[in-house]
Amino acid sequence: MSVKRVIKKVAVLGSGVMGSRIACHFANIGVQVLLLDIVPKDAAADKKSRNKIVDDALAFALKSNPSPIYLKSFAKRITTGNFDDDMPKIAECDWVIEVVVERLDIKQQVFAKVEQFRKQGMLITSNTSGIPIHLMTEGRSDDFKKHFCGSHFFNPPRYLKLLEIIPTKDTLPEVTDFLMHFGEKFLGKTTVLAKDTPAFIGNRIGVFSIMSILHYVEKTGMTVEEVDKLTGPVIGHPKSATFRTTDVVGLDTMIHVANGLHENAPNDEANALFNIPAYVSGMQTNNWLGSKTNQGFYKKEKVNGKNEFYALDLKTLEYKPSQKVKFPVLETTKTVDNMSDRLKMLFAAKDKAGDFYRDVFFQLFAYASNRIPEISDELYKIDAAMNAGFGWEMGPFEKWDALGVESTVKAMEAAGNKPAQWVYDMLESGARSFYKVEDGHKRYYDIPSKTYKIIPGTEQFILLDNIRANKTIWKNSGTTITDIGDGIINLEFHTKMNTIGGEVIEGINKAITLAEKDYKGLVISNEGANFSAGANVGMIFMMAVEQEYDELSMVIRAFQNTMMRIRYSSIPVVIAPHQMALGGGCEMCLHADKVVAHAETYMGLVEFGVGLIPGGGGTKEFALRLSDELQDGDIEMNNFRERFLTIGQAKVSTSAYEAFELGYLKKGRDVVVVSEKRLLAEAKNQCLLLADEGYVQPIKRADIRVLGRQALGLGYVGANSMYSGNYISEHDVKISQKLAYVLCGGDLSQPTTVSEDYLLDLEREAFLQLCTERKTLERIQSIITGGKVLRN
Repeated sequence: MSVKRVIKKVAVLGSGVMGSRIACHFANIGVQVLLLDIVPKDAAADKKSRNKIVDDALAFALKSNPSPIYLKSFAKRITTGNFDDDMPKIAECDWVIEVVVERLDIKQQVFAKVEQFRKQGMLITSNTSGIPIHLMTEGRSDDFKKHFCGSHFFNPPRYLKLLEIIPTKDTLPEVTDFLMHFGEKFLGKTTVLAKDTPAFIGNRIGVFSIMSILHYVEKTGMTVEEVDKLTGPVIGHPKSATFRTTDVVGLDTMIHVANGLHENAPNDEANALFNIPAYVSGMQTNNWLGSKTNQGFYKKEKVNGKNEFYALDLKTLEYKPSQKVKFPVLETTKTVDNMSDRLKMLFAAKDKAGDFYRDVFFQLFAYASNRIPEISDELYKIDAAMNAGFGWEMGPFEKWDALGVESTVKAMEAAGNKPAQWVYDMLESGARSFYKVEDGHKRYYDIPSKTYKIIPGTEQFILLDNIRANKTIWKNSGTTITDIGDGIINLEFHTKMNTIGGEVIEGINKAITLAEKDYKGLVISNEGANFSAGANVGMIFMMAVEQEYDELSMVIRAFQNTMMRIRYSSIPVVIAPHQMALGGGCEMCLHADKVVAHAETYMGLVEFGVGLIPGGGGTKEFALRLSDELQDGDIEMNNFRERFLTIGQAKVSTSAYEAFELGYLKKGRDVVVVSEKRLLAEAKNQCLLLADEGYVQPIKRADIRVLGRQALGLGYVGANSMYSGNYISEHDVKISQKLAYVLCGGDLSQPTTVSEDYLLDLEREAFLQLCTERKTLERIQSIITGGKVLRN
């Protein structure tokens, strides 16, 4: 009979870069953490001296940017200690994670200590990135071996989604299953079951990809800047592309993994590719290891007070000013948003860029196909590992599908990159792709059975990409409404950066109309890179420049009315944001019946940065929320000051949890989901709960208490003192005064009760007045043309 496991307390052994950050991520999800490390040599007898290494490491992690912790107060869930004094405390833990130095002998010593104090059935895992998992359990008890496996997090653990689970032949299946489930649901990871092979899955494929590019560069003479231009967002890879990523990770780390693969995978057909190119060895000799040594493939220097960026000339190993590079094919694909369509164009290009893509990716496709069944029995695990661990939008087999498997195989053969036999067998069987979508589920080609199977664990997810084709009930150029079952519909945006313009406003109103007529409720969510970057400021700018103020007033009123319709519709509206939810995207959330936010939601009213105040009901809503929490005396002024500064300083939450602290999310109403893949399913469940509990249409508020002059004076004085201290500009003062005027309900002689409509009128009037200001238009233009906030 399997034991029901609950993880309440975790011990993390080793507080280095990975250990301290793994500890922080467990604290993020509410788990108590015991973080231990060695006692410093010649430490004094007091606890502070003996815990210096672990305390310093945790303090450094908590100060790092981006932060490893959702909210600073969560760090209180972490208790520190040392191996000599505190190892007995692991008996209180449910899971012990080893994250010490990458040396087998040291790991074995640590596990011998763990064996002394662990309780029966306790989980033990190692975060090693390269040491064979089975070697670590030599000399350990049977119970230890049954409950031991690898749990390889990727750095930084909070942000990179990959968690590889690597069992040994002794690991109990229920232990593996538990860790796979816990990692996905509670830690928010893409958990990938890996075999105990060199570098497992992610680093095996990822380092091969990097090494193939390093050798290609040596052969062709391409520059660092050219390669990074071709291997970044244009192909769905991170902005750091190839060389900047290597700088961030550390050249020494990449060399260590490559050397390990060269040594431990002698039968790998690409073994020679793991040899380090001469120019990389030269960089290592010079200690040019990347960010940790302040120079690698790139370096930054102050010249005349300004930052200047330099790139390494790989032929001469000399730095030269970083150059902007252009490729004709990249210009032609700028307007192509669909990644599959873009890849086809890039691979077909008859130039230097096309040659690069064909050479490098044909090698990658062949290599990935040859790793089955060595590192994985199923192809989807390789794609999942690359997407989650390296930030690729599409893994090797997904890219291959986009290009067409059969035609690509012929091109690969001609280039001398023949894939594995099972690919030919697949095509022979009549299957033409590695994936297909059926009945709302993505299925992968299963090699042994030559059939398509649902990717395990995804049955409970609702993924719009999988259901849109058959469940769309309405769409326009910027939105799609999809039936997600059980009487709930979903509205998604697909404008550039998911900005909110006329087509999105139309979509919201249409979705509410449909839901009120035929459905139980509405969810607003999408699977874009960001939920929404806010209102379409380009449209506002054009109207303001043309002085079309009547039309602009109508647009703002339509936005406000749409937000109010979200609030006061006859059906529940649940909004599920992720990543950026800024400006109008934030205002939308402020008006929902409930927000189900992904933990990595960066929410804020940022209009101040473009010379405006929130004009879609955001300022009104902050006044309303201030009214609901107001108390007598000084606390009134304190609460007002907090609300005023949140908008006036354009504060953006660094997590969904911080959004509660800033007042964007409501405690007791809104919820946070750590697993992004579960976000839409949870939003749907919450919407159903509201509907099935007898949802009652709210009534417009006319009981909002505003403070009038007593708070207005505080806002004006605060802005003027900031201006006197040269902290803000004269135009910032003007915006601050408009903001204070709306939040206070105008120049009222005493606290007064007003309606939402009254506040919306004040908000719209202030917004329009700011749109007539030249300096506001200059700020908007700076954002549109260069993406930079102008402080004029």
